[in-house]
Amino acid sequence: MALRRPYYVIFFVVVVALAAAAAFSTSNPLARPHTSSSGIPPRLLSSAPKSAIDDYDDFAEFSSSSSSTPYDENEGIVADDHDHDDDDDDPFLSSLQLRVRQVRERSDRLPLMVLDAMLPRQVLRIQIQHPTLKSLMRHRVGMETPTLGMIGTARVSTGRTAPLRAGVEVEIIEMGRSTSGIGPSPHGTVVGIGIGDDDGEEEEEERPWDVSLRASRRFVIEGDVERVDGGWTEARVRYLDSSIEEEGEIRRFSSLSGTDGANDDDDDSSGGGVVVVGDRLSVARAISQSRAFTEPNPRMKDNASLVERWIELARQNERYPGQIDALLRQLGDIPPEHEPTERALWVGALINPLPGMGVAMEIRPALLLSKRAEERVQVALDGILGSIRHMDGTSRMW
Repeated sequence: MALRRPYYVIFFVVVVALAAAAAFSTSNPLARPHTSSSGIPPRLLSSAPKSAIDDYDDFAEFSSSSSSTPYDENEGIVADDHDHDDDDDDPFLSSLQLRVRQVRERSDRLPLMVLDAMLPRQVLRIQIQHPTLKSLMRHRVGMETPTLGMIGTARVSTGRTAPLRAGVEVEIIEMGRSTSGIGPSPHGTVVGIGIGDDDGEEEEEERPWDVSLRASRRFVIEGDVERVDGGWTEARVRYLDSSIEEEGEIRRFSSLSGTDGANDDDDDSSGGGVVVVGDRLSVARAISQSRAFTEPNPRMKDNASLVERWIELARQNERYPGQIDALLRQLGDIPPEHEPTERALWVGALINPLPGMGVAMEIRPALLLSKRAEERVQVALDGILGSIRHMDGTSRMW
């Protein structure tokens, strides 16, 4: 019996170990290969919502893989394989989906105001009276999109004026009832389009508003202009980016038999299937020419640059004291020379300020309509040189 006791001990230890293993396999969900504790197959565990943990984290399942998932055109949100039933019950996600749809529908549409050709960085201060303009301003501010499109006019060959199809997005930076009488201030323009015809309109509504608008992005109008229920006009626009435009100019360069840029909408065709190649050096020339704005110029007094000389002369022709200093604060520093389009736009805003000084030819419409950086730089160079010669008396324009 003493010799058999170790075998009983070993048998007892084995039985206890097997019982413990069986108990562990029934209580531990990780040991069951077919279903989870909630009945979800293991292949779906990685995509199941962690509602018990992330009740207040709507982006808990967001990952780098889901960020590259294309948008669902019908829902306006990132499309995936998850069940969206829970999203419909979540007020935050429902509101987010609605907001995304609204933004997608309106992101490329702008209400238009036909008043003056503006350039980026410029600020226009106006006084408005027309009820439709007031309604437009209220509407845009109420929609939390305090922007609209500003376009100017140009005289066509028939002698009449027509609105431009290029303009700038302007932000409403100041809006309020005017504290002064109707009439132009020294720093702005009056837009006295008229007062509503309803006799019951309150006197408070008839009081003009002071509005300040700051220009930012350029755009071109695509398609037709439509009148909406509010009484103003809207259009689909395409926003322009100077760096992308200049990169596009370089990419459009190709050989006659090449494909780079051959199908670009901006390319011209000479007929007969021959592609007119782009000019690879056009942007390089624009950069080189744009240096003339800030480089010392031996033809200018005291070897000053064109911008320095213009500022010096303009201070002698200010409409009111401090106009040029205020203008320079508004425009900020001139963009670097490797951004020729932005440099040209900055110079255009300098020599055609708001309100106007009457010392330079109007070049803002030409800058907005030019298709190439080199053209814009040349327009700005001609404009600032002509203005300098006008102000120093060497070549009066009028």
